Parts: sequence; C-alpha cells; structure tokens
Amino acid sequence: MASLAFFFVLISSTFLSSQANNLHLQQLRTQDESFTSILVSQNGLDFVKDLLVNEAISSIIPLQLPATIEKSARIPFLGNVHMVISNVTIYKMDVLASYVKLGNSGIAIVASGTTCNLTMNWHYSYSSWLVPIEISDGGRASVEVEGMEVGLTLGLENHEGTLKLSLLESGCYVKEITIKLDGGASWLYQGMINAFEEQIGSAVESAITNKLKDGILKLDSFLQSLPKEILVDDNASLNVSFVENPQLSSSSIEFDINGLFTDGKKVQPVSNHYRQASQPSVFCIDQSKMLGISLDEAVFNSASALYYDAEFMEWIVDKVPDQALLNTAGWRFIIPQLYKKYPNDDMNLNISLSSPPVIRISEHNIGATVYADVIIDVVEGSQVIPVACISLVIRGTGSVKIMGNNLGGSVKLDDLAMSLKWSKIGNLRMYLIQPVMWTLVQTVGIPYANSYLGKGFPLPIIHGFTLQNAEIIFSSSKVTVCSNVSYSESDNLNQVPIHIK
Repeated sequence: MASLAFFFVLISSTFLSSQANNLHLQQLRTQDESFTSILVSQNGLDFVKDLLVNEAISSIIPLQLPATIEKSARIPFLGNVHMVISNVTIYKMDVLASYVKLGNSGIAIVASGTTCNLTMNWHYSYSSWLVPIEISDGGRASVEVEGMEVGLTLGLENHEGTLKLSLLESGCYVKEITIKLDGGASWLYQGMINAFEEQIGSAVESAITNKLKDGILKLDSFLQSLPKEILVDDNASLNVSFVENPQLSSSSIEFDINGLFTDGKKVQPVSNHYRQASQPSVFCIDQSKMLGISLDEAVFNSASALYYDAEFMEWIVDKVPDQALLNTAGWRFIIPQLYKKYPNDDMNLNISLSSPPVIRISEHNIGATVYADVIIDVVEGSQVIPVACISLVIRGTGSVKIMGNNLGGSVKLDDLAMSLKWSKIGNLRMYLIQPVMWTLVQTVGIPYANSYLGKGFPLPIIHGFTLQNAEIIFSSSKVTVCSNVSYSESDNLNQVPIHIK
C-alpha cells in the first residue's frame, strides 16, 4: 500500500513539475517575442540625421586642436627659420548637404560640402650671418576649410534587450584650406605659412574624426541606458525590451520590441489563442510619415490579463445616478419577491469579472467582450445579504486617439446578454431585469471604464520627441499609429534624464 501511495505522489509531482516548467517556458517565449514594431521611414531617418548633425556640430564647437605644429627650414640669406603655429581652434562649422543611407553593412551618414573656420597663433624666429641677433614676429591667423567631407558607418544590434551602437567606419577629408595672416609683417610671411596647409588639414581631419568617435560612444551609452520598462501606473509597466536585431531596408529601419504589459514581477503569458503567427509589420497609408508604431491585440489583452490577475476588476456599487435603483423599493415591480422579503432595504451591487476582458481588433474597429457576475446584495444594518447572482456578457466597441505620446480611447455599449447564475429568492424574470442592467452598465460601468481608458498608456517614444499629426489605422489584429515627430531643443540628447527600473 505504501508503495502504491509513493507511486501516486511521484506521478502527481511529475505532472505539477511539468505544468510549472511549461508555464516558465511560455513566459520565456513571451519575453523573446515581439508584439510591437516601430518603423522609421526615410523621412524619419533624415529628421534624426539632421538632429544628430546639429548635435554633433554643437558638441564639437569650439574645438581646439591639441597639437602645436612646428616647422624649420633653411632659407637663403635668412638662415634657419623656425615657424610655429599654435592654439588652433575651430569656432564655426557649416554643413551644406548630408544624407543617410541604409545597407547590409550598416547605416551610413555622410556630410559633404562642409566648411569650418579656425583661428590660430603664428610665430617666426630666425637669425643669419647678416644679422647676428634673432629676429622674431607673430600674430593671429584666420583659416577657412572648404569642401570637407565627413562620413561614418554605424552598426546597430540588439544586446540583451537594448540597442548597441558601434562605429564600423569613419573618416574626414579636407579638400581646400585658405590661410590669412594678421599682425606683424604678415604680408612677408604669407607664402611661407601656406606650407602648413597640409599639416593643418591633417590636424583638422584627425580632431574631427576623434570627436565623432567620442560622440558615438556617448550615443551608444545613451541607447543602452534606455529603460526596458515604461511605467504606466503603480501596478503596471510596459515591456519595451528590444527583440532581435533591427531590420534594415533601403529606405527604412524597423525595430521589434516585446510591448506587453507586466507587473514587474512576472511576465503575462499570452494565450496561444491570441498569439500571432509572425512578428507585426508596420504599414502606413501616408508613407511620408516619419514613424509607424504597430501594436498587436496581444498588447491590449496582456493589459486586460494583468489588471484581472491583480484583482482590480472587482467593484461594489453603492451609488448610482438613479439612487432609487439601490433600494428594494425600486425593484418591487421587477423582482416582487425581493421587495416582499426585504421591504425598503438598501442594496449593493457586487460586480466582478469572471475572466479577463477579450480584445479583438479588426479592419474597422476594436471590439471588447467582458464577462461579469453581478451579485445583488441587500443591506440590513451592518449585515450584507447576497440574494442573487446574474452573469453578464457585455460587448462594446472601442475607439482610440492620440494624446501627446499616449494612446488612449473610450468604449461604448453595443450589446448585453444575461443569465441567472443562482438565486436565494426564487426564479427571476430576466426580461424585466435586462433594461435595469443595461442602464447600470451604461451609466455606471461605461463611464468608469472610460475614465481609465481616457488616460491611455505611453507609446514607446524616446524622451524629448513628440508625435505630430498622428493617424490611426486598423488592420486585422493590429492598431498602427503613423505620425511625424518633433523634438524639443530643451531636451538635449546629452542631458536626457534616464530612469532605469
């Protein structure tokens, strides 16, 4: 007998262990899957490129070249001439044209027709057998660099849920330099100072290249510091971890993120019933839009499941617009036996959802189905007496809208089905109760839901960028937000506060 009991314990533990492992594997798969895609179009890339170019210039200027350039030469009749230029500083830079190009090798950014202006100190000293003392002179000089080309190729990949930026290639080429001396007998030395053109050009190329490398390291650090979760409220966060490497095409780049709601302790597993066959793709009717964000209906269902599991979908209703409905006297013609047994007693409605609301997205709208139980309570003094339970199936249609960088919305009631689950006061005439329940859902339930839906939840947008002229597109199982973006100068990329949860 003992051996038989041991056998059953072994079978039970194996079964439970298998269930736990399956749930753990499902959660891991959910973390590794993408339910939100972000596509940056060519116009978006150009916008970001212009922003980065401007940020690069502002971070470079002023740039002091580290080296002091010296040159000595023996000149007939003058003897040994020692020439020095120092304190070479780039104080202005203008980019005539720039472009960004995507390819298998990475993201190429090229700035051409670039000009920059420099100032420097110059100094000469020489002595000869004709003049036994050392003669020296010096002054300031202005330098203009024209036709400069600056280019770099960047690699972008997923690194443990964040983006890693790497510099694959970089270069700077100076085409032409003009030097104008000021002070002293500058006219006498102009020809000799021109001999420094090549060295000044090399110094400029090296300094800008090194500065770009430093800038890419800072930008990489910024990207890897982006939070993997966006706080929605005290109970939920949005998982914005990157999934797989970015997908580059000839005119766009697509990022796939997890996108599901999480409570920070556990990942909400996605039912196979709602699981997509492939990663979401982004399609915008107006392809001039800079940005497209596609959200699978699994995102909305994960929010539904999270709040359901957290027991936030249980309410006791003791106040309604028509307060007479919460007294048995208001029900005397609807449920006569209720009034007869509990005359003029106050009532509560204990509402709880029997399962998470189900969200379905079609080409035309968003549909929601809610399964709820309503327990009718009679309040006698300090005693609450449950007398009946009615099961509701509520069907509604949702609309969505953009509020800043949040996706919010509202829902309206389309249909209400109901059935008696149990009763302590005998059979109920459901056709008489139906209009009352419709009124309660319409005047209490829907406004309550819309008060939360109206706040919305944050879309995965980097701090400092704001959606502009956004459009919303419905497709099978997806909602896509297509928008332009603006950037606030006050939110400098070098000063963005990063909060990692």
